[in-house]
Amino acid sequence: MEYHFAAVCVPPLYVKAARQLLYDSGVKVATVIGFPFGYSAIEAKIAEIVLAIVDGAEELDVVVNISAVKNGDWQFLANEINAILPIIRNSNKTVKIIIESGVLTDDEIIKCCELYGAAGVDYLKTSTGYAKEGASVKAVQLMRKHLPLPVKIKASGGIRTYAFAKELIDAGASRLGCSAGVEILRQAVE
Repeated sequence: MEYHFAAVCVPPLYVKAARQLLYDSGVKVATVIGFPFGYSAIEAKIAEIVLAIVDGAEELDVVVNISAVKNGDWQFLANEINAILPIIRNSNKTVKIIIESGVLTDDEIIKCCELYGAAGVDYLKTSTGYAKEGASVKAVQLMRKHLPLPVKIKASGGIRTYAFAKELIDAGASRLGCSAGVEILRQAVE
């Protein structure tokens, strides 16, 4: 609240408490779904989404099923987004799809852009922060090139300096997800 960040992302367990602490502050509560690898069954992700919404989450960061991406099972991924998106939309919540770009090939990133861009998600997000490689300028540029303009990019994972944050924004990121946000702002002032 002090730094007027757009949102705070907390584990599902803490959504209720975060909502109470942030009430009427303008800072949104985000939480993760299928975290960190997206391996959950579609029905499990739906249950997580419904509970998160009931608990007060305003933004849902859904991890794609990385196994399905790596197996080229685009039909599974289409079924998944088609099952979860109406629930999120009917609740007027924001959806961010985390693709874990650091473990994907360029072709896989492009196919994710095509699928989730056509679905009309709010954001495509680079990383959970758990992979060896998080956000990269290259991934953000590739995503921006292959996403429809209304779909924003959230760069996340390994962002620790103002210089890197600025590079990501210049490459096309609309939002950053970083645990070093306060330090980055301090560096920006300097």
